[in-house]
Amino acid sequence: MTDPRNDRERIGAIDVGSNSIRLVVAEYDPDTGFEIIDEVKDQPRLGTRVDATGMLDRAAMTRAFAALKRMKEVADRRGVTRLAAVATSAMRDAKNGTTFAKRVRRQLGIPLEIIDGDREAQLSWRSVAHHFRLENARTLVADIGGGSLELIGAVDGLVEVTASLPLGAVRLTEEYLTGADGGRSEVAAMRKHIRRTLRKALPWRDWTQAVLIGSGGSFTNLARIAAARAGHLGDAIHGTKVSTGEVESLLEWLSTKSPEQRASVPGLNPQRADIILAGVAVAAELLAILDARELTASAFGLREGLLLEMVGAHELTGPNAPLQLMREFVDRCRGDRRHVEQVRVLAIALHEQLAAALGCGAEDAWLLEAAALLHDVGQLVSYRNHHRHSYQLITHADRLGLDSRDRSLVALISRYHRKRGPMRKHEEFARLSAEDQETVRRVSGLLRVADGLDRGHTASVDKVTVSLENGRCVIRAAPRLKDADVSLEVWGAERKSDVLARMLGCDVVIEEGLPTEG
Repeated sequence: MTDPRNDRERIGAIDVGSNSIRLVVAEYDPDTGFEIIDEVKDQPRLGTRVDATGMLDRAAMTRAFAALKRMKEVADRRGVTRLAAVATSAMRDAKNGTTFAKRVRRQLGIPLEIIDGDREAQLSWRSVAHHFRLENARTLVADIGGGSLELIGAVDGLVEVTASLPLGAVRLTEEYLTGADGGRSEVAAMRKHIRRTLRKALPWRDWTQAVLIGSGGSFTNLARIAAARAGHLGDAIHGTKVSTGEVESLLEWLSTKSPEQRASVPGLNPQRADIILAGVAVAAELLAILDARELTASAFGLREGLLLEMVGAHELTGPNAPLQLMREFVDRCRGDRRHVEQVRVLAIALHEQLAAALGCGAEDAWLLEAAALLHDVGQLVSYRNHHRHSYQLITHADRLGLDSRDRSLVALISRYHRKRGPMRKHEEFARLSAEDQETVRRVSGLLRVADGLDRGHTASVDKVTVSLENGRCVIRAAPRLKDADVSLEVWGAERKSDVLARMLGCDVVIEEGLPTEG
């Protein structure tokens, strides 16, 4: 009998980190998921002294190259037909990182790619989201590597914010734990540095008591130590919870031991004995800043996220596919579909009548339609600053059918649908080209008025007509039902007409009713 698994494609993913390098070989079935065929791990410490010298250490490169050569041999013997490899903090920060990556590609045939912090965070998030149910919760995913800490904040499973910080376990150990025993004063100084760095990274008030999920060797080793102390050393670590009190106790206890003594601690990988203090210190400070009671360890990390990216989700096709993807995203964000569809219709009508006067380009209508659908998704996080949260959610969404430039513009247009309009002091807006800045101003001006014309979320306005008369732009809103009161909608549009007025160079007047005859 033929084994049906023989028809499955075997794929491999390599994660080249600052501390360790890992290969995972797997087969994938859409119905049953991944079946792991082989795993290989080595710890060449590629990030050794990168922070101090700005260069990859020669001996570390030799160890890493040998490890990668062995992994390529394993992948070939296991019949891997597609291999992906990514390098993170050490190679990203080192001046000779690109040169080493080229050597790996040329001599070993491994398609090694150096990725930025945002991509690293997204891969870690993809892995966690695949293995945990994250609906109806605010979740902070933390991935502690050798060189950096990646943070991903999500609401109901949708990424809202990411940050990449220089708080890796190897980096912190080299900088702060220089004594023979990693004394308490050194740990205290390191924690103070971690705390200061974290405070600047995220708007922490939005993440108080969020669920903390930890990925990476620091968290899994922390969980194994806790399990060993509870008499459960042989149990599976994935999903293990460790209380804040226990994290603090373990950190204090481990800091009294030398690296040699820590190497014999049950549950701790001896190769991590010298850097575990830094990893646990980061975990402790994250729990403190979140005011969280516990953390949950994930046994899956970046490499599993890379596998998931390789198999990918089947994207929709056809001219209406992007709008369908956006509508699905609105639904996932529990958005008011009637409202955003109404804003979309009104925005398109305004664009059709004002495009010539505004000097709209060919793409403006598409950007406006996309932003009209997505502008309110940030209400999933909070109403008060939902325009800012909309920007973040759109920026980090997985599937919206937008290329990187359009995504950036749509996110900013949505950001400016309320409160103050586009401002050069906003970093995201300032780094756009002058042409793209004008696009954001034009399109957000139209979106703001359209959104105001459904201020009550009742779709009371049936249609809008625009006329340029006596040096003014007059927008008339006709009610859907005869004698219906649309004064709230007129008021809402008037309050948000400022950006459009500046772009037109004249006053904008909003009135109720049909256009005058004659």
